[in-house]
Amino acid sequence: MSKKTVRIGCHSGFWGDTETAAVQLVRHGNVDYLVSDYLAEVTMSIMAAQKLRNPQAGYAIDFVSVVMAPLAREIAEKKIKVVTNAGGVNPLACRDAVLKACEAAGVTLKVAVVLGDDILPRVDEFRAAGIREMDTGAELPSKIASMNAYLGGFPIARALAEGADVVITGRCVDSAVTLGALIHAFSWTPEEFDRLAAGTLCGHIIECGAQCNGGNFTDWRLVPGYDNMGFPIAEVSSDGSFVLSKPDDTGGLITTATVAEQMLYEIGDPRAYMVPDVVCDFTQATYEQVAENRVRVSGARGRPPTDTYKVSTTWPDGYKFSSIFMLGGREAVAKGRHSAESIIRKTRRLFAEKGMADYREVSIEVIGSEATYGPHGRVPDAREVVVKIAARHDQKEALSLLGREISPMSTGGVVGMTGSFGAGRVSPSPVIRMFSCLVPKSMVPVTVDVGGHQIAMQEGALSGDFTAAQLPVEAPAAPPLAAGDSVTVPLIALAYGRSGDKGDNANIGIFARQPEYEPILDAEVTEEAVAKYFAHRIEGPVTRWRLPGIKGFNFLLRKALGGGGMASLKADPLAKAFAQMLLDMPVRVPKSLAAKTAS
Repeated sequence: MSKKTVRIGCHSGFWGDTETAAVQLVRHGNVDYLVSDYLAEVTMSIMAAQKLRNPQAGYAIDFVSVVMAPLAREIAEKKIKVVTNAGGVNPLACRDAVLKACEAAGVTLKVAVVLGDDILPRVDEFRAAGIREMDTGAELPSKIASMNAYLGGFPIARALAEGADVVITGRCVDSAVTLGALIHAFSWTPEEFDRLAAGTLCGHIIECGAQCNGGNFTDWRLVPGYDNMGFPIAEVSSDGSFVLSKPDDTGGLITTATVAEQMLYEIGDPRAYMVPDVVCDFTQATYEQVAENRVRVSGARGRPPTDTYKVSTTWPDGYKFSSIFMLGGREAVAKGRHSAESIIRKTRRLFAEKGMADYREVSIEVIGSEATYGPHGRVPDAREVVVKIAARHDQKEALSLLGREISPMSTGGVVGMTGSFGAGRVSPSPVIRMFSCLVPKSMVPVTVDVGGHQIAMQEGALSGDFTAAQLPVEAPAAPPLAAGDSVTVPLIALAYGRSGDKGDNANIGIFARQPEYEPILDAEVTEEAVAKYFAHRIEGPVTRWRLPGIKGFNFLLRKALGGGGMASLKADPLAKAFAQMLLDMPVRVPKSLAAKTAS
């Protein structure tokens, strides 16, 4: 008999999250499951490089040293099940390290591993099959660093059904560590699409740790206790609805707004958020404040999944360099830009003298001048700025030369250069680009290893027939407000916002602070308006989708990040501040609402 509710706590939203989270949830969260997400595309490439240098590396060592080593005994005593993607590109080595930690703690835990996501050894097979980039149609790169399929929740559920106390995966969908636990806890079947979508939404909300508990919240001044942030606990019912909470006496804030913001994080089309197990529709999801720091979430719907896995492939593409220095005094913005441009001109001359090619790309940003805002910047000058010089080149030696020519500018350049914050001479680093493609599930066998026993997963290859043609047509934007009957306010007076990245694309979600503001957002914050506002940052089109459940809209800005987080030279390569920029956009409101929005 399944439990009526299951408590799931998430202690890590990325590799490097706070070491206080797991302790907080294990000792004070009363959780049934402890889950964690350590992986991102850049993380996978870092782990792949580590494994090349050391066959026993390539996983999130923090999971072993910060979580399992100090907490294994308490986890065993409280019968907490642990699910994590800390395995990275070497889940078997991660398992071995966990077993050693358990042995040292004097406890015995059954550790299972989900295998099959690493498909790099079969790249020639996929190349022969004509696998191409999912958006551009480009062929697979000739040199590939990593190639991993995003697996789903059913292999995790199978591992738990086999009695595993700890389940370690490689690359899986971020939300799958939660969904897998729920599939097991409630015996959900592959055809219960609404429940799978609800479980996916739960996993999506908590996957970034404290980010749903007031972290990165628009109204940040309302959030208490940033020094002791509470991490999320989802109390999940068998239908997939859940109440989000956090341990008592911790910081943070859980409101309908903080939780809804996180739902918008990096979702693309909210009508079709695709994971291996289900195609999710979040457009009608609703949020109810049921008590202080307790929000009930429901309303997700699901469709049959696609017949493919999304695959994240990384490949090397030359080198990049980035360095910063501070410059102070009058006309600091002009002096900073002049200094950086002088360094670039000098190194270009030296390249030519040495027979080296020119830079492939150069980026100069004077931070403190609102350079990222482009024409919307409000700081024409400042008396102290940070100058960032970034560049790409095929030769590491060329960028090393650039690094050597920055410090001399402090004595042979424009007055006011103060130093580089103790960074010293920065070394160039490889550019790792992402290549996303779709691979038929039938070509990706998935197995679960429990104590050396290999179990082939049929459920892991569940295929549906979903296509984008099944989705309803988006309604056109509302007509614009009459200029004579309106006044202008910043968008933040009407809306909350959250942004993030997907490769080279930026996602921005907004939703109305009050229901009566939704028609204004509909009319004013259109695809055209957003494209115009970000014209200085984007090279591709903008797409907008509606989310009626939260009176909101989600935007996808294509080719907005200079190649994406791993390759970008931009100051905000992950679009973390894009929503903050958009919330400053002027929008028109009826004069009758002007006083209300100002309060």
